[in-house]
Amino acid sequence: MTAANDRATPRAVRMAMPLARGVVEEIAKQYGVCIRPVPLRRQDILTGQVEVIDVPCGATLESKCPPCAKRNRQLRRAQCREGWHLDHEPVNLPDNADEYQRHLVELRADAQTWRDEVEKTGGDTTDLDAAIVDLDEEINAAGMRGNVLGRTSGKRSRSTKRRQDAPDLPKRQMIKTTLGRTFTGSDGKVYRPSMFVTLTLPSYGRVLEGAPLDPDRYDYARAARDALHFSKLVDRFVQNLRRVAGYDVQYFATVEPQKRLAPHLHMAIRGTLPRAELRQIIAATYHQVWWPSTDTVRFEGDHLPVWEDGAGYLDPETGEVLPTWEQALDKLDQDDEAEPLHVLRFGDQADIKGVLAGTPDADQLIQYLSKYLTKSLGDALGTDDPRRKAHAERLLDALRFEPCAPTCPNWLRYGVQPKGAKPGMVPGRCRGKAHKPDHLGYAGRRVLVSRKWSNKTLTEHKQDRRTWVLEALGVEDAPVDPHRYVWRPVKPGDPDLAPIGVRLLRSVHERQRWRNHLDRLQAEADGRVLSAIEGRAA
Repeated sequence: MTAANDRATPRAVRMAMPLARGVVEEIAKQYGVCIRPVPLRRQDILTGQVEVIDVPCGATLESKCPPCAKRNRQLRRAQCREGWHLDHEPVNLPDNADEYQRHLVELRADAQTWRDEVEKTGGDTTDLDAAIVDLDEEINAAGMRGNVLGRTSGKRSRSTKRRQDAPDLPKRQMIKTTLGRTFTGSDGKVYRPSMFVTLTLPSYGRVLEGAPLDPDRYDYARAARDALHFSKLVDRFVQNLRRVAGYDVQYFATVEPQKRLAPHLHMAIRGTLPRAELRQIIAATYHQVWWPSTDTVRFEGDHLPVWEDGAGYLDPETGEVLPTWEQALDKLDQDDEAEPLHVLRFGDQADIKGVLAGTPDADQLIQYLSKYLTKSLGDALGTDDPRRKAHAERLLDALRFEPCAPTCPNWLRYGVQPKGAKPGMVPGRCRGKAHKPDHLGYAGRRVLVSRKWSNKTLTEHKQDRRTWVLEALGVEDAPVDPHRYVWRPVKPGDPDLAPIGVRLLRSVHERQRWRNHLDRLQAEADGRVLSAIEGRAA
């Protein structure tokens, strides 16, 4: 009997011993093995072979799976580095359709005509509609993007006239390029500078060490709404930036929390603009939220709308059907005196830096961009500082009843049926990402990358790393037919699913083998270099 299992051993001594399962996880982290793998059953449709494969969870938060978080951070760094000072235009031209794809679209045209003719005669189009849905799915499965009909619903729009309290912006004629200007020095060397910009939200009250000096005067309502719609403000800034710059500006940006819990933006921009002009763009950028008013609370506590099948939500006292989301927007559009629910702007503080490719500053800023990608926006909720913790809780309270989207149940509180209303909705219990403590109102993506940044998706950058490793190991990287395998989830308790400890041990062994092979190759390469140097010296 071991000391760990011997009850005669004092409890304090036994509890001080390392937990074997914990040691497995620590070694897995050391070798870069995902500690929360997702098991999937893969069936080869050619051979019929079925096997259970662990797929990395792909976590982006350090607390969930450090190896996956570290791997994602490294991929993002590679993506940022490749695209920031690109000196050639990325090619994003779609391939020509093959004969099978053209054949499917021709069939789709015939089906649409048959369906329209039946509808004109008052016939039943149910079967044809189902056939068209199947044909659209087959069109996408054949390697075509989007829908053959394009946009099928109208887009709501209000006046594009700029607000009187926002400065006007210059507008240059657009040229078809994604590259910024170059400058030639006196020595003939060509420089291609880019920019690094940090943008923040306005002040909501004086803060000290991340907490308000006077919580009663801190504008939590505005802070909550700014966080909810921050991603839209960033989109508008990019639009204005491109209009003023006169070319298709490309960017790599990350959204991070400040100490005061407000989101702010770090953005690497390809190309450069005069600082005064960029500050003018920042000052002139705003976003208006044209949503129904939330000034009046109609339902709260036990007095809540009731659901009725076929009608939607009703006033519990009068039985009146609450206006739908579309009806509420129609009423807003018809009111010429209506004001937006909220207007967002950036704060006065903006940091603008010029950056040259290959300099230490560029490398340092790339690391800075990815610094917080493994941290949660809501890390302050677990802080030991009672002032910051209370500040976070007050912000969550302000967010609780703020509508985060057209589908948010909180609209019932203000007498409007959410878009796509369904039974069981209760104000204050929205399951949206923005209302979760870990996000503190910001539901957008943490990493924002323009389409022509590095001309590669994150998956393609991952494939580059995989190709390099396989080449180093001497393994052929054969292309895989994406339609060859059928993937299905594996439920817990499946007899083919080994315990997580066994799967981690197998993955650690495989990584050990790879690492030893790579170390041996590196030692051989270093030996050849050393021999070459000694040969020259002789």
